[in-house]
Amino acid sequence: MSSLSQIRQARIKKLKSLREQEIEPYPAKTKRTMPIAQALTLTAKGEKTEISLAGRMRSQRLHGGSCFVDLEDSTAKIQLYFKKDTVGEKLYQLFTENFDLGDFIGVTGELFATKTGEPTLEVKAFQILSKSLRSLPDKWYGLTDKEERFRKRYLDLLMNDGVRDIFVRRNAIIKSIRGFLDENKFIEVETPILQGLAGGASARPFKTHLNALDLNLYLRVAPELYLKRLLVGGFERVYEIGRCFRNEGMDFAHNPDFTMVEFYAAYWDYEKLMEFTEELFTHLLTSVVGSTKITYQGQTINFKAPWPRVEFSKLAKTDDEFKIARQKITQPTFVINHPVEILPLAKRLESDPKKVASFQLVAAGMEIVKAFSELNDSIDQKKRFDVQEKMRAKGDEEAQRLDRDFIESMEYGMPPAAGFGMGVDRLVMLLTDSHSLREVILFPTMKPKIKSKIRMASSAEVAV
Repeated sequence: MSSLSQIRQARIKKLKSLREQEIEPYPAKTKRTMPIAQALTLTAKGEKTEISLAGRMRSQRLHGGSCFVDLEDSTAKIQLYFKKDTVGEKLYQLFTENFDLGDFIGVTGELFATKTGEPTLEVKAFQILSKSLRSLPDKWYGLTDKEERFRKRYLDLLMNDGVRDIFVRRNAIIKSIRGFLDENKFIEVETPILQGLAGGASARPFKTHLNALDLNLYLRVAPELYLKRLLVGGFERVYEIGRCFRNEGMDFAHNPDFTMVEFYAAYWDYEKLMEFTEELFTHLLTSVVGSTKITYQGQTINFKAPWPRVEFSKLAKTDDEFKIARQKITQPTFVINHPVEILPLAKRLESDPKKVASFQLVAAGMEIVKAFSELNDSIDQKKRFDVQEKMRAKGDEEAQRLDRDFIESMEYGMPPAAGFGMGVDRLVMLLTDSHSLREVILFPTMKPKIKSKIRMASSAEVAV
């Protein structure tokens, strides 16, 4: 039996011991008067009130008739002081013999500061809240499989404060975007994730089946066509923040399921939308980062507006060539006026019908935003869908489908509008200086694990 298995069996034995003493290891109620961060402020003020805290045991130091424990919740960490004379010999023995690092506990006691000034809670009563059966790793030895962090994200979050900080910032980024759109009179909506046709983007979809209707459905590749139906229905400004799914390659900037923010504004064009995009990023970076300058992978990137605009034709002739040229663009740049074949949902330029009124925001060599004046000519849209269907018939699985219901909705009249799509994960990657999407998606798609290439050692294992 391995050391880790022995540790688990020892903890199961302690679990049984608690139940034999009529102590429930997973009680239904928790007594907690405040989070630890708030308790630390009381200590700083010198207040000696009795409080109750709850959290996870992260370290333990025994000194004969006393024991020091570090208790951690999501807000902070505090030292606990267990004294045999205070809690009583029987309960003190119960604690030292049956509680382990990683256990969640509740404690009640009085705050004080040690001689060195460390905030501490002298425990008068305690309770097990959740008995852990596996020991937390102190160090990760022999890390040859870097993907293990993402497979066991819960441990990654526990052991690395920097990882948690990324997802706190991710939350702040999404809040900032939502707040800015709300302030500008956009309405947040929800559109179907299961769709009869996967439209709105050139991408290979995931297919599924609805047994109740014996119907093949697709996970959406984009919410675009449904959001534009809402423009037809009378909404003038709508947005959605949600998951999209594309059955395509995986790399540092692509994950099969990802978060997208899309919004549409009636009576706007792509010129107005470029100005609004600069305003959005100014608001976003100022509120989340505190500056329009960021550092990404050793490069300083300045989002101070206005940003340069470069014709697509000046960079490349084809989409594939553009992907290579894009990698050389570091500072925020609008790449504008793409060939009509690339964006079948965008409105043609009146000055050059072979191009569309479109832009991509490129920074750090990546596409951050794709946007354009929306095509609202139903006849032209039908012709473009027909071209896409011919491409699909020749084997292009990413070609867009002819959505007859969408065409019908346009025939009732769709107002002139501009639309915006941005991958949230890629944006977060940029604003947290992360080298891969897997760093900013809590549970990224992973290959099935065949054999573990990592060994985790804990202080408990060392002690055995």
